[in-house]
Amino acid sequence: MLDHIILGCRNLEEGVSFVEKQTGVRAAFGGRHIGRGTHNALLSLGDCRYLEILAPDPMQESLSWFGELTRISKPEIVTWAASVRDLPAFVTRLRSAGIFCTDPAAGSRTRPDGRILRWNTVDLEDDWAGRLPFFIDWSADSIHPSLDSPSGCSLKHFLLAGPDPGNLTQTFATLELDTPIEFGPILHLRAEIAGPRGVLTITS
Repeated sequence: MLDHIILGCRNLEEGVSFVEKQTGVRAAFGGRHIGRGTHNALLSLGDCRYLEILAPDPMQESLSWFGELTRISKPEIVTWAASVRDLPAFVTRLRSAGIFCTDPAAGSRTRPDGRILRWNTVDLEDDWAGRLPFFIDWSADSIHPSLDSPSGCSLKHFLLAGPDPGNLTQTFATLELDTPIEFGPILHLRAEIAGPRGVLTITS
């Protein structure tokens, strides 16, 4: 199940303004990923889903996560996350199916109010340049960002398009993903986010 979409941009304020101009809702600052060189702003999409706007953090010396953020000419989807409840069991199933992935790794972020969010993630060895998701399991003591991020937007569509939908469907079934797939000349993600001002379409 989709957990969140990451919209990458070179500058966080520019990314927030880009989304606000189209939807009419302004994302709120989420916090910094210390050691990774990024910071974010968040916007709830309802139903335990949210949009994460991600950019290099000028307060950190180096960018070790999503290095392409410095080269993006306009905001675009850089990856997405799918929710999984039992990551160790999920990893076992993937490896049994011949899919290489990392062991679960802990992550955290301090919110502006000082509260720490914690999670565990699993990455695929080959995520098709972010077209396939990473997998996340939020700690029980962490508030899911969709619950207290600015509301007013909803996710109308989120899908993966590519020239071989049959193969994509098989891959998604193995990964236990329910995201729609359609034909397209190139492999790409597309999301349509509806807000009080209009609909924002973003792609990878």
